Amino acid sequence: MTATTIDGKAFAAQVRGKVAEHVTRLKADHGITPGLAVVLVGEDPASQVYVRSKGKMTVEAGMKSVEHRLDADTSEADLLAVVDQLNNDPEIHGILVQLPLPGHLNEDLVINSINPEKDVDGFHISNVGLLGTGQKSMVPCTPLGCLMMLRAHHGSLSGMDAVVIGRSNIVGKPMAQLLLGDSCTVTIAHSRTKDLADVVQRADIVVAAVGRPEMVPGDWIKPGATVIDVGINRLDAPERGEGKTRLVGDVHYESCAEVAGAITPVPGGVGPMTIACLLANTVTACCRANGLAEPEGLTA
Repeated sequence: MTATTIDGKAFAAQVRGKVAEHVTRLKADHGITPGLAVVLVGEDPASQVYVRSKGKMTVEAGMKSVEHRLDADTSEADLLAVVDQLNNDPEIHGILVQLPLPGHLNEDLVINSINPEKDVDGFHISNVGLLGTGQKSMVPCTPLGCLMMLRAHHGSLSGMDAVVIGRSNIVGKPMAQLLLGDSCTVTIAHSRTKDLADVVQRADIVVAAVGRPEMVPGDWIKPGATVIDVGINRLDAPERGEGKTRLVGDVHYESCAEVAGAITPVPGGVGPMTIACLLANTVTACCRANGLAEPEGLTA
């Protein structure tokens, strides 16, 4: 068996296209332009690249993009003042504080200072609680992207056995909640799970989000299962030249692809969906703020 490749890059382009169409309608019918504000503290190179990409795609979708770049030694009070300003700006519908923050800043405090209705990352404790109890919330972008791809591939997920490897607040836990919401039977596994291979082997859906390169081999996968690889790990690749690296996921792609029915690659799988879902969440937040119908196919 050779698995079908779930092309996250192509799927993300479709999602961004739907977002742009909805933004066009919001402007034409209601005179509203969704606005996304990103706050970056410090000069982490990966964060800078990510923020530039977010800003570019926000503008391409027809939305308003605002960036606040603050020095690495910015005080907590000054950062909270920026968040408060954005909370009270009616032209801003989504707020994202880029993580990680410098060590002297309390990430939980900062995230929970964002208006939950503008929390397009879905990290605010109120949104976590709403998602966990099956109520309308802002949903974390990466799990939302995984859910969209699973729905597109399978249609209904009802009754399927799903194993989520990883228990982070950003991916593992919300992913499990979303799968429960679609009537899967869900197991959350992690590094201390006993007989992890046996647990994974019974799953129709495997979501690997543990942050360990190529941890999941092909002989852990049930024949025909769908494998969603959230991991992004950079390994040395001396065969490509001195100092060169390569990206791999949390699953061993080659061996898993021989057994699975469908699989996401790394890169080009889950990664592109994260920003696409951030844009989708911003449009959703805009619609909710203005009492308008939410965009179909862009929410959980």
